[in-house]
Amino acid sequence: MAAASEVNVPENKEAILGSSRFRRVQQAFCIAIAILFLLGLWAFWWEPSSLTVVHQIIPVRPWHPEHTGLKVAVMSDLHVGSPYLDLARLQHVVAVTNAEKPDLIVILGDVVIRGVLGGRFITPEAIGNALAGLRAPLGIVAVLGNHDWWFDGPRVRHALESRGVRVLENESVPIMYRGKSFWLAGLADLWTRGNGLLQTMAKIDDAGPVLVLMHNPDLFPEMPERVSLTLAGHTHGGQVDLPIAGRLIVPSRFGQRYAYGLVEENGKKLIVTGGIGTSILPVRFRVPPEVVILTLIPQ
Repeated sequence: MAAASEVNVPENKEAILGSSRFRRVQQAFCIAIAILFLLGLWAFWWEPSSLTVVHQIIPVRPWHPEHTGLKVAVMSDLHVGSPYLDLARLQHVVAVTNAEKPDLIVILGDVVIRGVLGGRFITPEAIGNALAGLRAPLGIVAVLGNHDWWFDGPRVRHALESRGVRVLENESVPIMYRGKSFWLAGLADLWTRGNGLLQTMAKIDDAGPVLVLMHNPDLFPEMPERVSLTLAGHTHGGQVDLPIAGRLIVPSRFGQRYAYGLVEENGKKLIVTGGIGTSILPVRFRVPPEVVILTLIPQ
C-alpha cells in the first residue's frame, strides 16, 4: 500500500498543476474577451455618441491688437445621418456651440453623408433648418466638403445659405470687428473642385489678417505666409488613434502629418479638427467628436 501511495503522489501533483494552468488560461481568456467587449463599446458606441468642447488659445500673426480674444467656434464633418448624429443630436451640438458665445462660427464642410453603416440619409434642407439655430454676432460661415459635392454641392449650398449660413467657394470676405477688419478666405474642396488657393487670395485687396477656411488640409504647404491661421477638417483625426501605431487611416496624401490638431510649419499655423460625425464605419477611438473653440491673440 505504501508503494502504491508513493507512485500516485507525483501524478496527483501533475494533475493539480495542469488544472491550475487551465484555470489561469481560462481566466486570462475571459479577461481578454471582457476587455475587447469594453473596447468595442467604447469605440462603436460611447465615444462616437459623445461630444467634447476643446478650448485653445492660439497666438497668430499678423493680428490686430483690437481683435485680441476673438472667439471662433470650429465645426466640421458633421455627416448628419451617421449613427449617433441625427437631427435631435445636431440640435444638441448647436446648443452646446451657442453656449460658448463665440464671436464667429465656421463650418468646414461635409454636412451630409450617404452610405455609412448603421446610418440614414438626412436631407441638406433638414440639416440647414437645424443649423439655422446657430448664433454668433459675426455670422456663421461655411465651406463645402467632398461628401457635399458627391451628393449635390449646389443643393447643399442653397440649403445652408437659405438658412443664414454663408458659404464661401473660392471667395474672400472682410469681417469688421471692433473697428478693424480681417479677411475670411473660403476654399473650394480640393478633391472635387480643385485648387483655388491663388485665385481666392488674389481677391484680398489689402494687407489685413487672413483666416483661411478649407475642408481638406493638403493645401497647407502652399499657404502664403501672410495667412494668420488656416482651419481644416476632412481627416476625422483618423477616427481611430491607436497607442504606438497612431492614426492608421488618414485621407491625406501627407499621411499623419496633417491628421489632427495644431500644426506649425515654417512660421505658418494650421488647425485640423477631428470633426463630429463618422464616415464609412461608425467608429471613433481616442478621437472624440468635438467642437473647437479658438481664442485668437496677437503673437
